[in-house]
Order: sequence, then structure tokens, then C-alpha cells
Amino acid sequence: MSHQRDDRARVPPRWFVRTAWSVHRAVYRVTAGRLGLWPARQHRWGTLHLTTLGRRTGRERSVILGYLQDGDRFVTMAMNGWADGEPAWWLNLQARPEAHVALANGSSPVRARAAEGDERRRLWQRWLEIQPNLDAYAALRSTETAVVVLEPRESSPGQPALIAAACSRSTCRKRARISRRSFWSRSL
Repeated sequence: MSHQRDDRARVPPRWFVRTAWSVHRAVYRVTAGRLGLWPARQHRWGTLHLTTLGRRTGRERSVILGYLQDGDRFVTMAMNGWADGEPAWWLNLQARPEAHVALANGSSPVRARAAEGDERRRLWQRWLEIQPNLDAYAALRSTETAVVVLEPRESSPGQPALIAAACSRSTCRKRARISRRSFWSRSL
């Protein structure tokens, strides 16, 4: 019997991935942001809550993403669960790069951009240190996976309310109370 490591990419069925995303967001929402986010460490990725404005609707759109810390910047990948096509949050950021991130230990307004050239190779290599078979997962996609850099920025007075103070702890608590109320009213 061989004890060699199998580096093939194994992605769960799409329905499972989408259900896991929904459960993760629900835990974050119901616990008012106390659970669901964790900081990135030296050899481990963290999670952040990204809030963008929809490119067509102009409405708030939120997603929880894995990230690495690169100095004061956050680095994530536009991978869409390793399926083809760009994720909606990345399309929104390409149209309007200003966004807001909530972290386990605070929040920050950010501006997004795609890493290119040597910077992209360096950041991809950092992800490879954490996820050794990353290239096998990336090969499942027909297009190159964008490495997205979220750089801190100053809040602008003219920005929509989302960007100025998206999902402060009190806002998350209020949303969680509303979610719990509507859940229990439907359950009874």
C-alpha cells in the first residue's frame, strides 16, 4: 500500500459549497459577528467580511472571504469556489473598487485592485505555502484566478453609508436581532 500524498484537487459538489457558504454567513449574522471571522496567522489564512456596492443595483453586497495579511493589506483570491466565472463580489469591485472589510478584531475601509506581474507571483507563492495543491485547484478553472489586494484607505465624506461604516458591531447586532426574530416567527 502506497503512502504517497494525493495532490489532486477534490472539490465538493456545487450545492454543498453554496450551502456551506450560506451556513457560514448565517452563523456570522446570528451571532452579530462574534463567530465566523478569524485573523490570519503566519501559516494559516483568516476570514474577513467584505461589503461592496452592487455594480448594477448600487445596493450593499456582502461576502465572507479567506485572506492573507501582507503588511497592512489583505490578499484574497477571486476563485468562485473553484468554478468557472468571476465571483460577483470581484465584478462589483472592478466596477467600484471602494469597499469595507470587517475583521475579527476591527474594520477598515479599503480599495481593491488585482495584483499583477511579480507581485502576483509573490502573493500566489504565499498562498501556496498554506495550500500546497493550490495550482491543482486553479487548473479546474478555464481562466486565471485573480489575486485581489485590498489596501486600506481613508473614509471619504461623500461615500455611501455602507462604505463609511459598514457593519459596525451595533449594526451587526441589530441585523442579528431582526434575523432571529424573523426566524422564530417563521418557525412557530
